[in-house]
Amino acid sequence: MAVGLNVADFVSVSVTIEPKAAQYRSFGTGLILGSTPGVIDTAERLRLYTTLSGITQDFGTTAPEYLAAKDYFSQSPQPAQVYVGRWAQTATKGHIRGASLSPAQRLLSNLTGVTAGSLSIAIDGTARNITGINLSGALNLNGVATLIQAALAAVVPGAVVTYDGVYNRFDVSSPTTGATSSVGYATAAPSGIDLGPLLHLTGLDASAPVPGAPAESLVSAVATLADMSGAWYSLQVAAVTPPADADHLAVAALVEGLSTSQSRIYGATLQNANVLDSTTSADLASQLMVGNYSRTYTQFSRNDPYAAESLFGRFATVDFEGSNTTITAAYKQEPGVAAEVLTESQFGQINAKNTNVFVAVQNGTNIIFPGQMANGDYIDERIGADWLQNRIQTDCYNLLYTTATKVPQTDAGMSLIKSVIAAACTVAVGNGFLAPGVWLGPNVGMLKTYDVLTSGFYIFAPPVSTQSQADRAARKSVPFQVCCKLAGAIHIISISVLLDR
Repeated sequence: MAVGLNVADFVSVSVTIEPKAAQYRSFGTGLILGSTPGVIDTAERLRLYTTLSGITQDFGTTAPEYLAAKDYFSQSPQPAQVYVGRWAQTATKGHIRGASLSPAQRLLSNLTGVTAGSLSIAIDGTARNITGINLSGALNLNGVATLIQAALAAVVPGAVVTYDGVYNRFDVSSPTTGATSSVGYATAAPSGIDLGPLLHLTGLDASAPVPGAPAESLVSAVATLADMSGAWYSLQVAAVTPPADADHLAVAALVEGLSTSQSRIYGATLQNANVLDSTTSADLASQLMVGNYSRTYTQFSRNDPYAAESLFGRFATVDFEGSNTTITAAYKQEPGVAAEVLTESQFGQINAKNTNVFVAVQNGTNIIFPGQMANGDYIDERIGADWLQNRIQTDCYNLLYTTATKVPQTDAGMSLIKSVIAAACTVAVGNGFLAPGVWLGPNVGMLKTYDVLTSGFYIFAPPVSTQSQADRAARKSVPFQVCCKLAGAIHIISISVLLDR
């Protein structure tokens, strides 16, 4: 036992771990919203994938979610990740998923010895006790599920029991759909060998039962997923039944409104050739253009209903922290998407409706053009502006969050904030989003119209002495104004050649 005085009486040392700064948001993560049943349910709603093979395991190679992801991941370089979400396009079934079985738990011998099994489970609110289940003839776990389903269907016609070989678990689904559809945990069977624990469908370790849900609108599903996660940025729909134009318009309006809380963009593939018709304004592209939507883009493709996913897949690879990394959509490729062969008139009409297309050029190349949102803004500038907003916002938040004392409400404190904003803008110059140029905006502070922004940006903050007493009492900063010059991109070259003898 130690004796004597504590060393801390003479030397006192404390160690403080600084808080981790808030992370920047990713602007390279897409969301594919599908309606294929039996994979992602309305309780989980959202699943992250980092490879196409993971989506293939879950959805196979024919589901819309896979086909859209194939276009997304076919880009070079390849995006790092994508979310797949669930839209209850039609009413869903209530179901329960058993726990994932360990290698020992999924030995077939655990179940083939059962010749008089019982399963007590509530389906659609009614308790059921199925007895006399003989599993001795099962050749694999799928066969086990088939035998249990046959016994269950004799009591509850249409109920389904499956074995998920990817996640190694049993699943029981109700024969009905909608809000009253349900499957509960397996409970103790009154007789026979209780299969509930063997299938791991009891409340001890099974996933929470998922009730059925009525069909929901597309915009309702998008709103739910927007509330659920801020991790995804771009949305495309890959549903069993393609959405109607009214659905697309409703989502475009929602995404536009979400920009005040957390910015997103929406991409839709157009397969109706009326976008090529100059005599109609009833097509979706025209309606989106009239709506002046700055956060929705469209791509025309008669051959691929998920071409818009490929377009964003190229933007998903941009590293905004790098040097000269920002891109324009124009002149890029869409691997796996067949190029459209258009007349000059058709191409002009697509451009007039602010729609994008992967088009064949007579010199043997295929390119995306023009790379615009529905309102005519360029897609790269929309994404870049969202990134810059988040970069400045996050950096200023981290200044307040990680400062051990305080940022004073003085000119010196405002200079600290200004330096943080300047550092973010400097990154934007480095990645090619901003660049030096002539300022064509209004007079701001010392900056006048037609002045040259030699650094690509200018930041103005008035002296603290000009601040109102109310703002000072509320501990607000002075208002900062940041003037930035976009680097832009060249899409069309005009050359005049004069020959003289």
